[in-house]
Amino acid sequence: QVRLVESGGGLVQAGDSLRLSCAASGRAFDIYNMAWFRQAPGKGREFVAAITSGFSTEYADSVKGRVTISRDNAKNSVYLQLNSLKPEDTAVYFCAAGTASFYHDYEGVYDEWGQGTQVTVSS
Repeated sequence: QVRLVESGGGLVQAGDSLRLSCAASGRAFDIYNMAWFRQAPGKGREFVAAITSGFSTEYADSVKGRVTISRDNAKNSVYLQLNSLKPEDTAVYFCAAGTASFYHDYEGVYDEWGQGTQVTVSS
């Protein structure tokens, strides 16, 4: 079991960049597949990116080319680099951890969730 704490959100202008961090406490972080989801006001939670325990990555089409997910197992952390931000990227961004081998873009396979960090992009 891991506890996840996100940080790095904020208010930025369109075109800016942000780097979100997710710090995990607990045991065996390196066995977990990690992901970022986001939830915009009035909408459901949406997959953004995932990185497996083997460092394979997946991205939502809506962010592909603008977002990079990475992890540092020595620091028990996963990161989300957001570039060329758009107002439609405004959302609460959540970090998630799970051990399922498939469907990494499906929120149901993740067992642990952080509280989220707000990203607001002004036009």
